[in-house]
Amino acid sequence: MQFHRSHKFGFTLVELLVVIAIIGILIGLLLPAVQAAREAARSMQCKNNLHQLSLATTMFHDANRAFPPARYQPRPSGSPANDCGGKETTWLVRIMPFLEQASAEQGWDYSQPYATHNEKTRTTVPSAYMCPSRRGSSEAIGMGLETGTSTVWITLPCGCKVPVTQSSSNLIAGAVGDYGANHGDLSPGSFGLPTDFYYGGNGTGVIISSRATCNGSNLPVNWIDRIDMADIIDGTSNTVLVGEMHVPLGKIGQAGMDAFIFNGDVVFNSARVGGPTVPIVQNLRDEVNGLVSWGSWHPGVCNFAFADGSVRAVSNSIDTETLGYICNRSEGGIAKIEP
Repeated sequence: MQFHRSHKFGFTLVELLVVIAIIGILIGLLLPAVQAAREAARSMQCKNNLHQLSLATTMFHDANRAFPPARYQPRPSGSPANDCGGKETTWLVRIMPFLEQASAEQGWDYSQPYATHNEKTRTTVPSAYMCPSRRGSSEAIGMGLETGTSTVWITLPCGCKVPVTQSSSNLIAGAVGDYGANHGDLSPGSFGLPTDFYYGGNGTGVIISSRATCNGSNLPVNWIDRIDMADIIDGTSNTVLVGEMHVPLGKIGQAGMDAFIFNGDVVFNSARVGGPTVPIVQNLRDEVNGLVSWGSWHPGVCNFAFADGSVRAVSNSIDTETLGYICNRSEGGIAKIEP
């Protein structure tokens, strides 16, 4: 008599479901780690970008014996000798030669309004101007309205009044980005007076709006409010040079929310302020206070390059008094931020 041993092939349905469940659990455990690793890499690239910007700005300083002006901006009822300018380009163009982008910088005329430059010039943007946590090269160009000629005043929740130029109906393209200059804090005031922080020479930061020297055709030919290393009384390691600008989540490339960084018509297109009443933005969807504030898409922190070249992540919950200390070049209150 012969006995045959029966063999069982494959899995039962229950076994298959158990295996699928285990794989799902493993993927669920692995995915946050992968996402964290990717964000760590993006944050490191962001810090590297800020380091490049700080080096380029410092080299500009060494070549010109002053930091670049954030933009040209006259004061109301100022001297006719420096009552020109206000619609030209920004500091982010001036430092291009020190980022190996001299050919891109050559397309700009610092005496001419931003909107008069051709589209190729307006939309050529170095990769170092973009935070990888927020955008890629395909999102470096936004669409917006061409700068008009009339100015209106708006009051923000911080209590500050800022001039905003009304736009015409001519839609144009322009470069957008993620890093802004430290223009200081609100201590000079923001009340529609000639002493307000956004007028030439009034900023308390390092890269500030400046009045221009005007030629016979009333065109700006140089800047007069020059900030150099000696003006950073609080110390270069305690004073912000460049940082991440807040751009609301879901508003990438949209005019107003994601502004043209080479357009000097509005100070907040390429600069920010921080301090009492102007905290680092924590709500990524903030579309009001965020227009003037620092802010990042990195979880819990905002990256800054300091005037000594160091790059540090600062907690989004830093108290505004301390934030004001590191934004004001000569406040006198020294606030050391841990690296």
